[in-house]
Amino acid sequence: MDLQAFLITFREALEAILIVGVILTYLTRIEQTHWHKWVWVGVVLALAASYGVALAFQIIFTGFASIGSQNYLKIGIMLVSCGLLTHMVMFMSRQGDMQGKVQNKIASILTVGGIVNMVLHSFLVVVREGVETVFFFAAITGGDIQKALQSWGALGGLILAFVVGYLFFKGTKKISLRTFFRITSVFLMMISAGLLVQAVGIMQDLGIIGSIYRTAGGEIGEVYNITAFMPEHPIDEMQYVRDTGSQPLVNGQVGIFMKAFLGYTQNPSVEEFLLYWGYYFFLFVLLAVQRKRIVMETAVKSAA
Repeated sequence: MDLQAFLITFREALEAILIVGVILTYLTRIEQTHWHKWVWVGVVLALAASYGVALAFQIIFTGFASIGSQNYLKIGIMLVSCGLLTHMVMFMSRQGDMQGKVQNKIASILTVGGIVNMVLHSFLVVVREGVETVFFFAAITGGDIQKALQSWGALGGLILAFVVGYLFFKGTKKISLRTFFRITSVFLMMISAGLLVQAVGIMQDLGIIGSIYRTAGGEIGEVYNITAFMPEHPIDEMQYVRDTGSQPLVNGQVGIFMKAFLGYTQNPSVEEFLLYWGYYFFLFVLLAVQRKRIVMETAVKSAA
Protein backbone atom coordinates (compact mmCIF):
# COMPACT_ATOMS: atom_id res chain seq x y z
CA MET A 1 0.00 0.00 0.00
CA ASP A 2 2.86 2.42 0.78
CA LEU A 3 4.36 1.99 -2.70
CA GLN A 4 0.96 2.51 -4.33
CA ALA A 5 0.37 5.64 -2.24
CA PHE A 6 3.83 6.90 -3.21
CA LEU A 7 3.19 6.49 -6.95
CA ILE A 8 -0.31 7.95 -6.77
CA THR A 9 0.78 11.00 -4.77
CA PHE A 10 3.85 11.58 -6.93
CA ARG A 11 2.07 11.55 -10.28
CA GLU A 12 -0.96 13.55 -9.11
CA ALA A 13 1.07 16.15 -7.20
CA LEU A 14 3.65 16.53 -9.97
CA GLU A 15 1.07 17.45 -12.60
CA ALA A 16 -0.53 20.05 -10.33
CA ILE A 17 2.88 21.46 -9.32
CA LEU A 18 4.09 21.73 -12.92
CA ILE A 19 0.96 23.48 -14.22
CA VAL A 20 0.68 25.87 -11.28
CA GLY A 21 4.43 26.41 -11.61
CA VAL A 22 4.02 27.31 -15.27
CA ILE A 23 1.45 29.96 -14.34
CA LEU A 24 3.62 31.41 -11.55
CA THR A 25 6.80 31.35 -13.64
CA TYR A 26 4.97 32.96 -16.55
CA LEU A 27 3.79 35.82 -14.34
CA THR A 28 7.29 36.21 -12.88
CA ARG A 29 8.92 36.33 -16.31
CA ILE A 30 6.59 39.12 -17.44
CA GLU A 31 7.14 41.03 -14.18
CA GLN A 32 3.58 40.63 -12.92
CA THR A 33 4.27 38.85 -9.62
CA HIS A 34 1.43 40.72 -7.87
CA TRP A 35 -0.89 38.21 -9.57
CA HIS A 36 0.73 35.31 -7.70
CA LYS A 37 -1.61 35.75 -4.73
CA TRP A 38 -4.63 34.99 -6.91
CA VAL A 39 -3.02 31.77 -8.13
CA TRP A 40 -2.42 30.75 -4.51
CA VAL A 41 -6.03 31.61 -3.66
CA GLY A 42 -7.08 29.04 -6.27
CA VAL A 43 -4.65 26.47 -4.87
CA VAL A 44 -5.87 26.94 -1.28
CA LEU A 45 -9.52 26.70 -2.35
CA ALA A 46 -8.74 23.53 -4.30
CA LEU A 47 -6.99 21.92 -1.33
CA ALA A 48 -10.00 22.75 0.85
CA ALA A 49 -12.36 21.31 -1.77
CA SER A 50 -10.25 18.15 -2.07
CA TYR A 51 -10.36 17.72 1.71
CA GLY A 52 -14.14 18.19 1.57
CA VAL A 53 -14.43 15.47 -1.07
CA ALA A 54 -12.30 13.13 1.05
CA LEU A 55 -14.47 13.83 4.08
CA ALA A 56 -17.69 13.35 2.10
CA PHE A 57 -16.40 10.11 0.62
CA GLN A 58 -15.39 8.80 4.03
CA ILE A 59 -18.69 9.72 5.69
CA ILE A 60 -21.39 9.76 3.02
CA PHE A 61 -20.39 8.04 -0.24
CA THR A 62 -20.25 4.26 -0.21
CA GLY A 63 -20.14 1.41 -2.72
CA PHE A 64 -21.27 1.80 -6.28
CA ALA A 65 -22.74 5.26 -5.79
CA SER A 66 -19.31 6.65 -4.96
CA ILE A 67 -17.81 5.15 -8.11
CA GLY A 68 -20.49 6.76 -10.25
CA SER A 69 -20.03 10.11 -8.50
CA GLN A 70 -16.28 9.87 -9.01
CA ASN A 71 -16.52 9.27 -12.74
CA TYR A 72 -19.04 12.01 -13.46
CA LEU A 73 -17.05 14.47 -11.36
CA LYS A 74 -13.83 13.52 -13.15
CA ILE A 75 -15.43 13.92 -16.59
CA GLY A 76 -16.65 17.42 -15.79
CA ILE A 77 -13.35 18.57 -14.29
CA MET A 78 -11.31 17.06 -17.15
CA LEU A 79 -13.36 18.77 -19.86
CA VAL A 80 -13.32 22.17 -18.15
CA SER A 81 -9.58 21.84 -17.45
CA CYS A 82 -8.98 20.96 -21.10
CA GLY A 83 -10.78 24.15 -22.17
CA LEU A 84 -8.88 26.33 -19.70
CA LEU A 85 -5.49 24.88 -20.64
CA THR A 86 -6.29 25.44 -24.33
CA HIS A 87 -7.11 29.07 -23.54
CA MET A 88 -3.86 29.37 -21.62
CA VAL A 89 -1.85 28.00 -24.57
CA MET A 90 -3.48 30.56 -26.87
CA PHE A 91 -2.85 33.37 -24.41
CA MET A 92 0.80 32.46 -23.86
CA SER A 93 1.37 32.11 -27.60
CA ARG A 94 0.12 35.65 -28.13
CA GLN A 95 2.44 36.99 -25.44
CA GLY A 96 5.37 35.14 -26.99
CA ASP A 97 4.80 37.04 -30.23
CA MET A 98 4.76 40.31 -28.31
CA GLN A 99 7.85 39.52 -26.25
CA GLY A 100 9.35 43.00 -26.55
CA LYS A 101 6.15 44.75 -25.46
CA VAL A 102 4.66 42.18 -23.16
CA GLN A 103 5.31 44.08 -19.93
CA ASN A 104 3.32 47.03 -21.26
CA LYS A 105 0.55 44.99 -22.84
CA ILE A 106 -0.09 42.59 -20.00
CA ALA A 107 -1.57 45.18 -17.66
CA SER A 108 -4.43 45.83 -20.09
CA ILE A 109 -5.07 42.09 -20.52
CA LEU A 110 -4.98 40.96 -16.89
CA THR A 111 -8.05 42.74 -15.57
CA VAL A 112 -10.75 41.62 -13.14
CA GLY A 113 -11.57 38.83 -15.60
CA GLY A 114 -7.91 37.88 -15.38
CA ILE A 115 -8.21 37.44 -11.62
CA VAL A 116 -11.07 35.01 -12.10
CA ASN A 117 -9.04 33.21 -14.76
CA MET A 118 -6.01 32.82 -12.51
CA VAL A 119 -8.06 31.54 -9.59
CA LEU A 120 -10.10 29.19 -11.79
CA HIS A 121 -7.03 27.81 -13.59
CA SER A 122 -5.15 27.01 -10.41
CA PHE A 123 -8.26 25.78 -8.61
CA LEU A 124 -9.29 23.28 -11.28
CA VAL A 125 -5.75 22.00 -11.81
CA VAL A 126 -5.23 21.27 -8.13
CA VAL A 127 -8.76 20.09 -7.33
CA ARG A 128 -8.70 17.61 -10.21
CA GLU A 129 -5.52 16.02 -8.88
CA GLY A 130 -6.80 16.20 -5.30
CA VAL A 131 -10.09 14.49 -6.13
CA GLU A 132 -8.36 11.79 -8.16
CA THR A 133 -5.95 11.18 -5.28
CA VAL A 134 -8.87 10.79 -2.87
CA PHE A 135 -10.56 8.16 -5.01
CA PHE A 136 -7.32 6.33 -5.79
CA PHE A 137 -6.55 6.18 -2.05
CA ALA A 138 -10.04 4.89 -1.37
CA ALA A 139 -9.51 2.15 -3.95
CA ILE A 140 -6.19 0.90 -2.57
CA THR A 141 -7.28 0.99 1.09
CA GLY A 142 -10.87 -0.22 0.80
CA GLY A 143 -12.23 3.21 1.71
CA ASP A 144 -9.85 4.08 4.57
CA ILE A 145 -8.42 7.25 3.00
CA GLN A 146 -6.84 8.39 6.27
CA LYS A 147 -4.63 5.30 6.28
CA ALA A 148 -3.14 6.21 2.88
CA LEU A 149 -2.72 9.87 3.81
CA GLN A 150 -0.70 8.93 6.88
CA SER A 151 1.57 6.49 5.04
CA TRP A 152 5.23 7.21 4.25
CA GLY A 153 4.41 6.64 0.59
CA ALA A 154 2.08 9.64 0.38
CA LEU A 155 4.62 11.93 2.05
CA GLY A 156 7.51 10.57 -0.04
CA GLY A 157 5.59 11.01 -3.29
CA LEU A 158 4.71 14.60 -2.39
CA ILE A 159 8.32 15.45 -1.53
CA LEU A 160 9.66 13.91 -4.74
CA ALA A 161 7.06 15.79 -6.80
CA PHE A 162 8.19 19.09 -5.26
CA VAL A 163 11.86 18.24 -5.91
CA VAL A 164 11.20 17.37 -9.58
CA GLY A 165 9.08 20.51 -10.01
CA TYR A 166 11.80 22.67 -8.43
CA LEU A 167 14.49 21.25 -10.70
CA PHE A 168 12.29 21.76 -13.76
CA PHE A 169 11.59 25.42 -13.07
CA LYS A 170 15.13 26.14 -11.93
CA GLY A 171 16.24 25.02 -15.39
CA THR A 172 13.71 27.27 -17.16
CA LYS A 173 15.24 30.39 -15.58
CA LYS A 174 18.18 30.05 -17.96
CA ILE A 175 16.14 30.14 -21.17
CA SER A 176 14.63 33.09 -23.01
CA LEU A 177 11.01 34.12 -22.54
CA ARG A 178 10.09 33.05 -26.08
CA THR A 179 11.66 29.60 -25.58
CA PHE A 180 9.91 29.28 -22.23
CA PHE A 181 6.57 29.98 -23.90
CA ARG A 182 7.22 27.37 -26.57
CA ILE A 183 8.33 24.64 -24.17
CA THR A 184 5.52 25.15 -21.69
CA SER A 185 2.90 25.51 -24.45
CA VAL A 186 3.84 22.09 -25.87
CA PHE A 187 3.76 20.65 -22.36
CA LEU A 188 0.30 22.13 -21.67
CA MET A 189 -1.03 20.99 -25.06
CA MET A 190 -0.04 17.40 -24.32
CA ILE A 191 -1.72 17.47 -20.92
CA SER A 192 -4.85 19.09 -22.38
CA ALA A 193 -5.11 16.51 -25.18
CA GLY A 194 -4.65 13.76 -22.62
CA LEU A 195 -7.46 15.14 -20.45
CA LEU A 196 -9.82 15.20 -23.43
CA VAL A 197 -9.04 11.59 -24.35
CA GLN A 198 -9.37 10.40 -20.76
CA ALA A 199 -12.79 12.06 -20.47
CA VAL A 200 -13.94 10.40 -23.70
CA GLY A 201 -12.63 7.02 -22.52
CA ILE A 202 -14.53 7.27 -19.23
CA MET A 203 -17.72 8.29 -21.05
CA GLN A 204 -17.39 5.27 -23.35
CA ASP A 205 -16.80 2.99 -20.36
CA LEU A 206 -19.96 4.34 -18.72
CA GLY A 207 -21.96 3.99 -21.94
CA ILE A 208 -22.63 7.74 -22.15
CA ILE A 209 -21.28 7.74 -25.69
CA GLY A 210 -20.83 4.84 -28.07
CA SER A 211 -18.37 4.11 -30.87
CA ILE A 212 -18.52 3.88 -34.64
CA TYR A 213 -16.35 0.76 -34.48
CA ARG A 214 -17.35 -2.28 -32.46
CA THR A 215 -16.14 -5.86 -32.45
CA ALA A 216 -18.29 -8.81 -33.44
CA GLY A 217 -19.02 -9.31 -29.76
CA GLY A 218 -20.35 -5.76 -29.40
CA GLU A 219 -17.34 -4.38 -27.53
CA ILE A 220 -15.78 -1.03 -28.43
CA GLY A 221 -13.08 -1.77 -31.01
CA GLU A 222 -9.41 -0.81 -30.77
CA VAL A 223 -7.45 1.16 -33.37
CA TYR A 224 -4.31 -0.64 -32.17
CA ASN A 225 -3.06 -2.43 -29.09
CA ILE A 226 0.47 -1.79 -27.79
CA THR A 227 0.18 -3.54 -24.44
CA ALA A 228 3.38 -5.42 -25.35
CA PHE A 229 5.17 -2.08 -25.42
CA MET A 230 3.71 -0.45 -22.29
CA PRO A 231 0.52 -1.45 -20.44
CA GLU A 232 -1.42 1.52 -19.12
CA HIS A 233 -1.90 -0.10 -15.71
CA PRO A 234 -0.18 -2.79 -13.60
CA ILE A 235 -3.37 -4.89 -13.85
CA ASP A 236 -3.07 -4.82 -17.66
CA GLU A 237 0.55 -5.88 -17.26
CA MET A 238 -0.44 -8.85 -15.10
CA GLN A 239 -3.08 -9.92 -17.62
CA TYR A 240 -0.59 -9.60 -20.48
CA VAL A 241 1.97 -11.75 -18.66
CA ARG A 242 -0.71 -14.32 -17.83
CA ASP A 243 -1.96 -14.50 -21.43
CA THR A 244 1.39 -14.43 -23.27
CA GLY A 245 3.94 -15.65 -20.74
CA SER A 246 6.26 -12.73 -21.56
CA GLN A 247 6.98 -9.35 -19.98
CA PRO A 248 6.05 -6.08 -21.74
CA LEU A 249 8.92 -3.80 -22.77
CA VAL A 250 7.94 -1.10 -20.25
CA ASN A 251 6.09 -2.03 -17.07
CA GLY A 252 2.62 -0.92 -16.03
CA GLN A 253 3.86 1.40 -13.27
CA VAL A 254 5.31 3.68 -15.96
CA GLY A 255 2.16 3.26 -18.03
CA ILE A 256 -0.17 4.33 -15.24
CA PHE A 257 1.99 7.42 -14.68
CA MET A 258 1.87 8.32 -18.38
CA LYS A 259 -1.89 7.74 -18.49
CA ALA A 260 -2.54 10.01 -15.52
CA PHE A 261 -0.03 12.61 -16.74
CA LEU A 262 -0.57 12.70 -20.52
CA GLY A 263 -3.62 10.56 -21.22
CA TYR A 264 -1.64 7.61 -22.63
CA THR A 265 -3.73 4.60 -23.65
CA GLN A 266 -2.56 1.21 -24.84
CA ASN A 267 -5.64 0.45 -26.95
CA PRO A 268 -7.51 3.60 -28.00
CA SER A 269 -10.97 3.53 -29.53
CA VAL A 270 -11.53 5.28 -32.86
CA GLU A 271 -12.98 8.27 -31.03
CA GLU A 272 -10.05 8.52 -28.61
CA PHE A 273 -7.53 8.28 -31.45
CA LEU A 274 -9.28 10.83 -33.68
CA LEU A 275 -9.97 13.29 -30.89
CA TYR A 276 -6.39 13.14 -29.59
CA TRP A 277 -4.82 13.99 -32.95
CA GLY A 278 -7.77 16.15 -34.00
CA TYR A 279 -7.24 18.29 -30.91
CA TYR A 280 -3.66 19.03 -31.97
CA PHE A 281 -4.79 19.85 -35.52
CA PHE A 282 -7.57 22.13 -34.25
CA LEU A 283 -5.23 23.93 -31.84
CA PHE A 284 -2.52 24.38 -34.49
CA VAL A 285 -5.13 25.92 -36.81
CA LEU A 286 -6.21 28.31 -34.05
CA LEU A 287 -2.58 29.25 -33.36
CA ALA A 288 -1.94 29.82 -37.07
CA VAL A 289 -5.00 32.06 -37.36
CA GLN A 290 -3.94 33.97 -34.25
CA ARG A 291 -0.41 34.41 -35.56
CA LYS A 292 -1.75 35.70 -38.90
CA ARG A 293 -3.98 38.17 -37.08
CA ILE A 294 -1.05 39.42 -35.00
CA VAL A 295 1.07 39.91 -38.13
CA MET A 296 -1.74 41.90 -39.75
CA GLU A 297 -2.26 44.02 -36.63
CA THR A 298 1.49 44.72 -36.46
CA ALA A 299 1.54 45.70 -40.17
CA VAL A 300 -1.41 48.06 -39.71
CA LYS A 301 0.22 49.73 -36.69
CA SER A 302 3.52 50.10 -38.56
CA ALA A 303 1.76 51.68 -41.55
CA ALA A 304 -0.01 54.11 -39.26
